[in-house]
Amino acid sequence: MNLFADIRSRVLTCLDALVAEGILPEGLDFANAAVEPPRDAAHGDMATNAAMVLAKPAKMNPRAIAEALAAKLQEDADIVVAEVAGPGFLNMRLAPSVWHGVVKAALGDPSYGQSTMGQGIKTMVEYVSANPTGPLHVGHTRGAVFGDALARLLDYAGYDVTKEYYINDGGAQVDVLARSVYLRYLEAHGQDVAFEDGTYPGDYLIPVGEALKGKVGDAYVGEGEDVWLVDVREFATEKMMDLIRADLAALGVTMDSFFSEKSLYGTGLIEDAIADLDAKGLIYRGVLEPPKGKMPEDWEPREQTLFKSTAHGDDVDRPVQKSDGSWTYFAPDIAYHYDKVKRGYDQLIDVFGADHGGYVKRMKAAVSALSDGNVPLDIKLTQLVKLYKDGEPFKMSKRAGTFVTLRDVVDQVGANVTRFHMLTRKNDAPLDFDFDKVLEQSKDNPVFYVNYAYARVNSAVGKASAFADVSDATLAGVDVSGLTHDAELALIKKLAEWPRLVEIAAKGQEPHRIAFYLYDLASEFHGLYHQGNSDESLRFVQDGDSETTQSKIALIRAVAIVISHGLGILGVTPAEEMR
Repeated sequence: MNLFADIRSRVLTCLDALVAEGILPEGLDFANAAVEPPRDAAHGDMATNAAMVLAKPAKMNPRAIAEALAAKLQEDADIVVAEVAGPGFLNMRLAPSVWHGVVKAALGDPSYGQSTMGQGIKTMVEYVSANPTGPLHVGHTRGAVFGDALARLLDYAGYDVTKEYYINDGGAQVDVLARSVYLRYLEAHGQDVAFEDGTYPGDYLIPVGEALKGKVGDAYVGEGEDVWLVDVREFATEKMMDLIRADLAALGVTMDSFFSEKSLYGTGLIEDAIADLDAKGLIYRGVLEPPKGKMPEDWEPREQTLFKSTAHGDDVDRPVQKSDGSWTYFAPDIAYHYDKVKRGYDQLIDVFGADHGGYVKRMKAAVSALSDGNVPLDIKLTQLVKLYKDGEPFKMSKRAGTFVTLRDVVDQVGANVTRFHMLTRKNDAPLDFDFDKVLEQSKDNPVFYVNYAYARVNSAVGKASAFADVSDATLAGVDVSGLTHDAELALIKKLAEWPRLVEIAAKGQEPHRIAFYLYDLASEFHGLYHQGNSDESLRFVQDGDSETTQSKIALIRAVAIVISHGLGILGVTPAEEMR
């Protein structure tokens, strides 16, 4: 049940009738006619812009259209009032029975709020994709939470979603990892070592070095890289991916698939992708213009193999092969997305850190070229997270050596708090993460406030169960017509917004909207709860009156169900009780 979609359907039916009667001209496009909550609740329950958007194509006064539409809508028994405001906006008030139907729908329909908007569109969401050289840091945490919540949201809205991690195991950084693990391996054999030449000094590699010793004994001690580099690189990468998978699991993130960059080399995949672009006339030999701004000292004009990315919206063409014949970093990324397109995805979403902003246009150009413009690529950037504790910037992790890890954050506050708070800002807005405030038990802490609402519902249900049947199956059939107080109706109206909000959030790929909505829903709930302190008739449990209690418990159970659905999209487990 999507009440806003239902009322919009009725508006469109009335518009069709006006066309049939000759009041409106034929051939009008009703696609932009919307039904939404009014900006001011005092104006009504719902508002439509239909007259405003149709006035110009119909060559009519918008108010005249609105008045004709209002007359039609008032023939509907569920629409008590339809009145014109301003130049042609139309406000509607619905019968109480319509709102009461929302409570029954939320209780009786397990899919309440879910949408078929996605129509099974096959969607790949790639996120995290950190270099397998160490544990995930706090920046990866935000990308992991956002990507996972986005995938869950799209799934809830009817898309066919695959979550994938791209393992960057084909570059020079993996050789550095291997050398770092080798040093820890020597250390495990009692040798003194020095971490130089950019090797990774973090303590997290100590057990990896010891594990390597346990596998090969002293076979690599004193040997050159030609003996051990390939084997140690593979061993270390596997161990780091085990660590990363464990970090993600601690955050409640699981991937559907992992794709190795290394699998692109020596298999013809890169060559096939470049050949595809070449066949479309998009590969050529040329010399790039010098970079803008301060000229690097080592820059020199040289002929390279270039991708004509400007033909697909990029600012400049991009090199895919160096003058020495080796591939650039961009080439395997093209091949990876070529593989995504070949796997039959209808749309692609990449979640990158803020430092990848310069990569957006070239990747979008590559996917546009590879798919002949048929597969859209959206790239979502997650901005930096600033950590605070006791009012001061949080100290770096000794275990990691140079950064605060995902585990540092989760160990401090838990996965649920971490996930929810990471979604209280839009992904491309900076985020402050204060370890004290995210655990604060106050209205100012949305994590607590939403969970407190859920726990309060459970407490009331427990009290009511002492003298009334408050199972969801029973509550779905009780008479809720007695829920007529303004505060009760306001809470129901907020519940009615849930299906619409899901579609708006999914369309905009904005899971933070779910967190915002849950806070607003919790606020309406807590407001009704507190009014019960002064008005006993609003209390959820009416001692000795099972019927009235059942109707009120039905309302707040509907709230709890929607909170549970919303938290599920965010990847958060609701708190059954608060102490």
